[in-house]
Amino acid sequence: MDKDAPKRLTLVSDAWHPQVNGVVRSIENTNHELEKMGLTVTMITPDLFRSMPMPTYPEIRLALATYGQVARRIEESAPEFVHIATEGPLGFKARRYCLKNGMRFTTSYHTRFPEYVAARLPIPKDMLYGIVRRFHNSGNGCMVATDSLALELETRGIHNLMRWSRGIDNALFHPRRKSEAPFGGLKRPIFLTVARVAVEKNLPALLALDLPGSIVVVGDGPARRALEEKYPNVHFAGMLQDEALAKAYAEADVFVFTSKTDTFGNTIIEALSSGVPVAAFPVTGPSDILGGHEQAGALDDDLKTACLRALECSPEKARDLALTYTWEAAARQFYDNMVAAHES
Repeated sequence: MDKDAPKRLTLVSDAWHPQVNGVVRSIENTNHELEKMGLTVTMITPDLFRSMPMPTYPEIRLALATYGQVARRIEESAPEFVHIATEGPLGFKARRYCLKNGMRFTTSYHTRFPEYVAARLPIPKDMLYGIVRRFHNSGNGCMVATDSLALELETRGIHNLMRWSRGIDNALFHPRRKSEAPFGGLKRPIFLTVARVAVEKNLPALLALDLPGSIVVVGDGPARRALEEKYPNVHFAGMLQDEALAKAYAEADVFVFTSKTDTFGNTIIEALSSGVPVAAFPVTGPSDILGGHEQAGALDDDLKTACLRALECSPEKARDLALTYTWEAAARQFYDNMVAAHES
């Protein structure tokens, strides 16, 4: 580590426990590696304040913090640098503090906030992108997971974009868990998806398909009851974590990623690491991971075609591709971005 580089980082995120998602996992794993590199990381998250559940998404807690409360938390942590992970109540207050006090900061783009809100409320996406654009352009850099997302955001007027990829625990997500067979009674092949059971994940794109074998959904969410009633032949396994989740991946024959709006797709590399080929739409995230790796998965605008092609892919090639993603490398990218922004 450069002796003149920042060593005290304050990271502000509206996404935190009890949420179980790619944003939280990415922050946790990156923090762990940054601390191994010698940084002190202080988190400012909703659990530090009074909060309320977000309408339609109660797992998300919206912090009811005042600007003064957030400012005091930042000052108490005495940061040399601030990273703001989310465009939420805490994120906006932290941004205001940094701008007011001349503190350099970066942001990251994890979620398609405009698409998510527009799917639930009658608010034009262009107006929402205006808010997002002002939020990110006021910092010293915006970190994104993939090149295609960077190109897309540039067309939306968001500038100074930096790459921050993702990693995988390839010891936890491993093909050897296949013998532990959590779905042993289901007819093969098993087409698995792991996702929050909510409208933005586009799950009916898989559930409505006429595929051989069985379809399994791991995850929970507000749409689960309605989907269980509509698709009685689909096996809903509920929320699984850690080793139970790793076993579920390894037992699948194909992992199906149904979302068209995610910015990366951590579950894709979890499946690949488990030796499970992936089927997905050719969109941001899946295309970045699977593009040029046709033996590890299949991309097609017709998801059924992708699913059937993925059955012919190589579990070994899937695993090999996943091994190119490490949290150590992702944290190094984050650190290098932070140093560049601090010196700019």
